Amino acid sequence: MADDLNTYLIISCALFAIGLFGVLLRRNLVAMLIGVELMLNAVIINLVAFAKFSAPEPVTGQVFALFVIGIAAAEAAVGLSIVLAVHKSRGSISVDDLQELAG
Repeated sequence: MADDLNTYLIISCALFAIGLFGVLLRRNLVAMLIGVELMLNAVIINLVAFAKFSAPEPVTGQVFALFVIGIAAAEAAVGLSIVLAVHKSRGSISVDDLQELAG
């Protein structure tokens, strides 16, 4: 594999597309959450790749990547707690069963 920016961007684009597919076409909340995590990982790959090839300080992209990883961890914790609360109250984690979230 060539060590150029296009390789990283193609991998990141494929990962983002898989994540977007998971969010838009899945009806399960956990599968949608996994899709969001895949999209965040694609963003991390882009940040590190652009920092490696264009920034004078490569550490800048790595700092942003660590920040995104922290945000992703918090998002996963909050998302899973919401999924557990929905499952406890409704008995299902299917998006089709959650037409009304009020009450």
